[in-house]
Amino acid sequence: MMAIERSEVRFGLTAIPYIVRRSQRRGTVSIAIDPAMGVLLTAPQATPIARLDRVVHDKARWIVERLRRGPTGAERTAPREFVNGETFLYLGRQYRLKIVPGAVTRVALTSGRLMVTLPVGSAAAVRKAVVAWYRHHAAERLPERAAIWAKKMGVPVPVVLIRDQRRRWGSCDPKGNLRFNWRIVQAPMRLVDYVVAHELVHLTHRKHTAAFWAALGRVMPDYEARRERLCQVGRRLEW
Repeated sequence: MMAIERSEVRFGLTAIPYIVRRSQRRGTVSIAIDPAMGVLLTAPQATPIARLDRVVHDKARWIVERLRRGPTGAERTAPREFVNGETFLYLGRQYRLKIVPGAVTRVALTSGRLMVTLPVGSAAAVRKAVVAWYRHHAAERLPERAAIWAKKMGVPVPVVLIRDQRRRWGSCDPKGNLRFNWRIVQAPMRLVDYVVAHELVHLTHRKHTAAFWAALGRVMPDYEARRERLCQVGRRLEW
């Protein structure tokens, strides 16, 4: 079973607290900036804390820069303009925006393009139509994925709500309802599934304890890689 420890390293006047999660599956030490846990080291069972302190100190400048940028550790993309040719993501694939005039507002994926038809071609009108399209698809996809993963975990299928949660990809309320940020459907399905499975584990483990991560690891052995990838690409999905 994985164990969680804590330590702290000083970098100049900055304190860098970090969490260690040990795993028998790991052969090397990895560092991630986790939205929920902060600086997270995943390490082989026998690695001494003194060695991990040195690893953190060696990477301290990089860690501090990542923390300053925000929980996802990546720079934001340029502000959206909602003009022809702009690229949008859906389930990990890129589509170029194409705006055409029409009497009825409609958004569809056609021949590699995100086609937006609407009577008024202002940026605000295009944004409203595109966001509505993403929310509609999130409301279709996320309950489907929640049902699939709930079956794998042997837990009841929860109520799934789609929200505009800028600081979180998902959450689980005390009643067992799952709330997801509609923006997550821009990510590849393997990252969508990580967020879904993560929140489903909260139905039985409310906090991010060792038991929580062990339960997630049983149904998704590569969750660490998925989580780290989401941290890397997350800011690209925020707009």
